[in-house]
Amino acid sequence: MSDGQSVISNTESSEMTFSNEEEEEEEEEEESVSKTKWVGISVAVSIDMQLPLDEWNESHVKCWLESIGIKNEYIEKFYKEEVTGPVLRELDEPFLKKMGMKGGQIHILMCKRRQLLRQNSEMDSTKVVNDNIKGSGVLDNRKTTSKRKQTKPKEPESSTEERKSDLQETKHTQSDIEPISLQVGAPKSQCSGTKNTAHTISKQNCARSALVMDNPVEPLRESRFRPFNSNDINFKYVRSTVLGPESGIVNLIVPCHEYKSFAQAAQLDRPRLQAKFACELIKFASACLNLRTNGTIHFGVMDSVENEGWAHGQIVGIPVRDKDMYVDALDYIERCFEPHVQEAARLCIHPPVFTEVIETGSHEPYFVVEVDIEPLSNIVKGKLFQVCLPKFNEKANKVIMDKDKVPFQRIGANSKPVTNDCLVTFIQELQERDARREKAESSTQENQIDEPQRLGRKLSVLVTDGKNYMNNSLWYILVTNKCGEEDLKSINFLLHMNIFCVFDFDEDSGVTGLYSKYRECRATSCHFLQNYSNDSKMSTTEFQKQLFVKKSWIFCNGRSDYLGDEKTCDENTWTRTKRKYLKKAVSFICDELLPQGSFLVLFLLLSPVEKPIVDTFHEFYSEMHGMDFIMCISESKENYEKWANLAQASCSIETIEQRSVVGMKLSHVDATIQRMLPSKTTTRFLPVSTKGKCALPTLEEEKLYSLEILCANQCDDIKPDDKKEIQEIDETFYRGKKVSWKNFWLADNGFCGKIIEREACEEVSKMLDDLVHRNQFRYSVEKVKMFHQPGSGGSTIARQVLWKQRTDLRCAVVKTTYPVATVYKQAVDFRHYDEREFTKALPVVLLVEDYDEEYLDDLIYSLNNEMGPNTRHPVRPSFILLCCKRSNAPEKHCKDSHQDTVAVTHKLTDQEKKQFRAKLKKFEDQPDFKSEYILTFVLMSEEFDSQYLTELVKNILKGIDLSSRETSLMRYVALLNFYVHNSYISLSHCEAFFGLGAYPIRTRRECEFKNQDMTRRECEFKNHLSEQARLIFIELRETTTYLSSIQIIHHLVAKEILNQLSAHRPQSEIAMELLQEKAFLHHRYGQEEFIKFIRNLFIRRDKKSRGDNTDSLFSPFIEHICNTENSEKAIKVLKYAYECLGKDAFFAQQLARLHYNYEKFEDAKTWAEIAKSHLPNDSFILDTEGQVYKKWFNVRVDQRTEDTPEDMIESIEIALKAMKCFRAAQQAAKSEQDSMNNAGYFGEVEVGCRLLKLLSTLYVFPKNAKGEHPELVQYLLVQDYIPEDIRKPWGRLHSRLKSLPQNIYNALDWISEDLSYFQTDKNLADAEETREEQIHNPRGWLKKQFKIYAKFFSSESLIEDNGGFKTQLMRHMNVYKYGGGNVTTILSFMSDSNDRKSVYSLEQIISIYSEDLRKESLEDTDLINYILCHFTLACLAPDSSKLLDLPTLRELSKRFFQMRRRSFPASAHFLLTFLYWPDAALDKDSNPDKDDILKSAIDTMKRLHDLKMKNIAPRKKRIYTHFFLGKGYGLLKIIPKTKIDKLMRGSLDERRKKWQNGEVWKISEVHNILQRVVGWTEDGRIFAKGHSGKIPILPLHFDSVPPGNENVTFYLGFSFNGLLAYDIRVKM
Repeated sequence: MSDGQSVISNTESSEMTFSNEEEEEEEEEEESVSKTKWVGISVAVSIDMQLPLDEWNESHVKCWLESIGIKNEYIEKFYKEEVTGPVLRELDEPFLKKMGMKGGQIHILMCKRRQLLRQNSEMDSTKVVNDNIKGSGVLDNRKTTSKRKQTKPKEPESSTEERKSDLQETKHTQSDIEPISLQVGAPKSQCSGTKNTAHTISKQNCARSALVMDNPVEPLRESRFRPFNSNDINFKYVRSTVLGPESGIVNLIVPCHEYKSFAQAAQLDRPRLQAKFACELIKFASACLNLRTNGTIHFGVMDSVENEGWAHGQIVGIPVRDKDMYVDALDYIERCFEPHVQEAARLCIHPPVFTEVIETGSHEPYFVVEVDIEPLSNIVKGKLFQVCLPKFNEKANKVIMDKDKVPFQRIGANSKPVTNDCLVTFIQELQERDARREKAESSTQENQIDEPQRLGRKLSVLVTDGKNYMNNSLWYILVTNKCGEEDLKSINFLLHMNIFCVFDFDEDSGVTGLYSKYRECRATSCHFLQNYSNDSKMSTTEFQKQLFVKKSWIFCNGRSDYLGDEKTCDENTWTRTKRKYLKKAVSFICDELLPQGSFLVLFLLLSPVEKPIVDTFHEFYSEMHGMDFIMCISESKENYEKWANLAQASCSIETIEQRSVVGMKLSHVDATIQRMLPSKTTTRFLPVSTKGKCALPTLEEEKLYSLEILCANQCDDIKPDDKKEIQEIDETFYRGKKVSWKNFWLADNGFCGKIIEREACEEVSKMLDDLVHRNQFRYSVEKVKMFHQPGSGGSTIARQVLWKQRTDLRCAVVKTTYPVATVYKQAVDFRHYDEREFTKALPVVLLVEDYDEEYLDDLIYSLNNEMGPNTRHPVRPSFILLCCKRSNAPEKHCKDSHQDTVAVTHKLTDQEKKQFRAKLKKFEDQPDFKSEYILTFVLMSEEFDSQYLTELVKNILKGIDLSSRETSLMRYVALLNFYVHNSYISLSHCEAFFGLGAYPIRTRRECEFKNQDMTRRECEFKNHLSEQARLIFIELRETTTYLSSIQIIHHLVAKEILNQLSAHRPQSEIAMELLQEKAFLHHRYGQEEFIKFIRNLFIRRDKKSRGDNTDSLFSPFIEHICNTENSEKAIKVLKYAYECLGKDAFFAQQLARLHYNYEKFEDAKTWAEIAKSHLPNDSFILDTEGQVYKKWFNVRVDQRTEDTPEDMIESIEIALKAMKCFRAAQQAAKSEQDSMNNAGYFGEVEVGCRLLKLLSTLYVFPKNAKGEHPELVQYLLVQDYIPEDIRKPWGRLHSRLKSLPQNIYNALDWISEDLSYFQTDKNLADAEETREEQIHNPRGWLKKQFKIYAKFFSSESLIEDNGGFKTQLMRHMNVYKYGGGNVTTILSFMSDSNDRKSVYSLEQIISIYSEDLRKESLEDTDLINYILCHFTLACLAPDSSKLLDLPTLRELSKRFFQMRRRSFPASAHFLLTFLYWPDAALDKDSNPDKDDILKSAIDTMKRLHDLKMKNIAPRKKRIYTHFFLGKGYGLLKIIPKTKIDKLMRGSLDERRKKWQNGEVWKISEVHNILQRVVGWTEDGRIFAKGHSGKIPILPLHFDSVPPGNENVTFYLGFSFNGLLAYDIRVKM
């Protein structure tokens, strides 16, 4: 053996000896720790933990979770979610996040789970556990292990170093994982033995044990090497990824690689570390230099597969305390190499490169230290590199160099010394190696020209998935950083993409960056991360309304031009303060706003990358489960490489490269993407009043987001290249999909057949033309109504009308999801856009579909108010509302108002039948045509014949598997579609229902269910459907969000499917199964909409006002169950819905109503109380509680058999409780600003009057000869009087019963005042069919209740006993008996058909009062009623002897204006307006005091009116005009509105129409009785001359006020809102 070999061998031998001894001791301790950990787990859990993991139940998992320290709140969630052993094995982070677990808890759980999986996978794990539990000591195991270890062969040095390094390794890995203490349930002998063990085992050993247990079971991801001879600071390694295996010589240029974990050595002090580092480096360098091959040695990479728990080449990294220690270690070159080669060695051994090792969630810096060896031929030629290696001698405490220098060489993947026997030959071969090196270098230089990539093709494939055009229904989320001035010229492609939101990391973006350019062209809204994380818990639906209409620009790191305190911060501060908001925002977008596969995240890197933008990638990658819908564009390779190297912590660098376009100029990207846009970027135009066109930029259109604008050149930007797509668009329309503008454009341009135009389309068009061109008085807002049977094509007809008008008028569809306040403002802006004179602007046709009456009336009211000041006496309407609404009886609506209403039914005219037959024949002539492809069109051709429909559905469902998931989906969709109008189930819900995976890879397969620009997501769903299901389901796509959902092709088809499928399973069971589907109820995306449909299914009642057939008591679904099954089933399913939907108060309310409807009053009471406990201040729920007691009381009274006072106590208690509940509802209603719920007053009156009737039947309160009840009256009115028979039994009732008269009176009085404000005339034909009289004829109901009330309290004998009319109450009762007593009942006399009877009653009321009231002090209410009776009587019988003259009535009313500090009801001020309106006979002299009375009364009425109105829809607050000024004097000058009504002919609806359109003022009889008042206008306001000054008058319609300052005449109306001007005309 040569000296060199001897030195090496001795060194290796001594090192191995030291290492092996240390290793054996450490491995014994490690084994002990490992066993200890498993024993601890086993004992802590239970004996049952001997079971394999797959056999664990929830209890086993719970015990195990407790043993590893998971918080109890999460343990309980695991237990409730039934997490068993197999489930525990498959858990992943997204699932844990959805359960609400925080990051730290997830980290612990995943680490411990990996330990558990590893132990479970060992073949003998069960045996070891059993032995340990039986009492086998750890020491015994250690002895056995020690003996076994002693037989092991010695390992090479690298392995020895590795073993030592492993002990130190995990100081920086999983430091929070500690072994479970053995003391948990262990025998004393074991515990005593652990003292020395614990003392011996160092922290490194514990970490080593944890490290072994932490070995991932999943395959490790491969990593690429740092490019050779590169010092790119952006390049990173990812911890636990694996480099390729250590290698030998390849071709001299490709470097060979050697790995050293260096974990223990990295912790050594400077001399020891440098000696160890230099020893390994010099040895490797010598080998590479001698063989003339490039090479890289890596420190921080595992080099031995025998290191348990680590893979060969796995990157772990090492902590670097001081980089200079490694750099200075190269000074050993001069000590190790021979002097004549030292300079060459220095040139060829490159300085160390410190490549950062990254890991998600880790903040401590670790590195792989790499040294490149590059033996350039001109440097190493002819040289032999022999070295002596440094070793640190512990005894001498210094570095000792080997005595002899030895050359090394690469043999395979190892560096071995050249033996003396081979040394001569080795030296002789140097010349040949130099030649090979020179040749390799020259060959490499020749091949360095890179072939250019086809980046344009790659960009096209990534953006379009290999298709010709981009998917115009795909949303894009842009993530970008600072954009330079030059780049701003090349971002036009972004303006044409469907950007959902932008994560912008440029704080100057709003000043000089991307945002400043983008907002010039597109409507945007600015946010910060915390706004987008939805911490305010705004409803997802409301959030979507804000987000989809404007592009959301999220400033992720402050905004320099923002005046608030949102400032920019550095990376560390950002991570600490803002990353949590980023995580929430990304999670909110992916989980709740956008469904899987509907969006693509685009990283646009425009400047050097910082860590926050990489964190954004990590979050999206995690939420989207991969990179299939993420891509990156970067012109700068440097920016990309830094981003990609940091991003590879989540994803392999190869995958990132596949989804990235790097090095392509941004201007080329711009041009390439614009070429792929699905439509040409043409300017959109609108018609203008000058018969020309004006451009509508995208920015302006997006500002009008509540309108779907139809432009004059709509769809002209379409590229009709794909014939198959055109055919599919055509067929899906005839299958039942809603018509789109594209359908009309394709038909007009001959790309598909003409769309059939039904006769109703021509009728509506004629009405529009008539409104636009007729030369007569009109209003700013007109409407045309179209009622259509569901599925009869009403929506298509409405859009056809707009399509035909788009070049002549401005047209738009109202998005009724937006509030009226938004819609009307944007509608006015749309009308005025780019018009020079607003008064001459074109009319705007607004299509309003499936609206609520309140919404429509509110819109009309708001538009009128907005246009009033701007348009006086318009030449044509400013707005025409095309109101399209479904109805089951459209002909009835048309009959009621034929002038402006069109009906569309399933019934076809003869001409229409011909058109449908001709169209159907064209389809049949097409090859491969099947009628099933256009089912809806075929059904329309058959006029939806019920027998044909039944047979059709029967054939479709033939052979269907009733137990399949698909059939269940059909049942659920049919149930919702039939009972809930416009309901659907989102595609995302359907995927969850079928258990389809999230974010599958995209595919180019065509899919019949959707357009060609589809992903596998939709195709996968389609593949789960049978042919039958594909025929009946149709896909919907929301026009704003582009989000997909499904429904059945037609409402009637859904009904028939439900009928046929419910023959096998009742509908109550179908609903119960639907509620049990967790995939639907707990699916986060689109949950609010789905829950809304479920709520409507159970709660929403039918209303005729909404176009339904009837006014139902319950939802049609609940009524169907009650009628076809039984009430118990209905109660059961409602109870289950209450539980499933979060114990909703309104479900409890419905249960209360359902129970009392079936006379189950105890249960009804319970559910009413439950509802009240959820919403204690809701007036409607409080009213329901009152209704429970009211119905209960009525049933007890109707079924009573005993009449004794004792028997009546419980019934009286129930009645009093009902009245108390109704009073609570009244108080709650007063504080509700968005509703006018007066049901509590009506309920209290009805129960009170029925209770009076019940009391009157008791023997305690007998009738007298005149049929009166003086005893009852005395008991109720006299405080101290109580009949002896009831004194004791009714002890707790007396005080409440004695307040009964006053309570009833207060409620009646409130109802009277309320009714005096509003117009309440209803269609009498409807009133006959209704159940609730107070809803349809409230004035008649009030009059009736007052008479009932008065009947009990008018007792002549009592009056005589009290001195005639001295008792005020007795007088009130007599007034009530004749139908007077309040404003409403007195005014209602004018509406009675029997004038003679009304006159008699009024004269009797007046006679009740004293002949000279000036001598008697009347109450305010009595005086108001007395004066009003005179005016009413004067209208009916002007010659009556009971009438007082006007001066006398004025004298009586003085208190109303002289006592200013007292508050009087609105009716007092109402009387003053026509008492003191100038009378030609009486008021000939000027009198400012009378003007003050008038003005004061008007102001007070206005104030009281505003308090009364609240924030409610205009239709519920239509002010009623009671009187008009007539041609006469005194009392005769007042003309009631009812008199004018009698002068008009036609139905109630026709009379209403004449009032609305002003036709009433053309009736000559009206001219003969009404007086036109002379006045003038000032700045849009109207005034009339009073007694000396001017009196303000309100115009009924603002648009009827002439512009400028004009003299006018008008008819004067008197209402509770003040004086109103009708039929305003300029005085000629």
